[in-house]
Amino acid sequence: QVQLIESGGGMVQAGGSLRLSCAASGGTFSNYAMGWFRQAPGKEREFVAACSRGCGVTYYADSMKGRFTISRDNAKNTVYLQMNSLKPEDTAEYYCAASTTTQVVRTTPQYWGQGTQVTVSS
Repeated sequence: QVQLIESGGGMVQAGGSLRLSCAASGGTFSNYAMGWFRQAPGKEREFVAACSRGCGVTYYADSMKGRFTISRDNAKNTVYLQMNSLKPEDTAEYYCAASTTTQVVRTTPQYWGQGTQVTVSS
């Protein structure tokens, strides 16, 4: 059983940056593809980014390309989401996810974190 704990959320002005972290435990981190999702109030949860076991392959939702970067440090059992040029519409609860394959982590991950709130003010 994999446990995921996100951190790094907060409030930032439009145009600013934040880096989210997700620490994993309970499994062999390097065996899992990792992803990030978000859910804004009144909206469905949506895919943000994903990376393969070594992050040699990455995927992004179209609206995040060029602004968000996913990375991981397998020695620290941690995945990151660097978010730049933030917009008010990026305001959401951000969730870390894990699964054994990159394809699955982009759609129906096996494991979820509890979320961290990001609020972008205009």
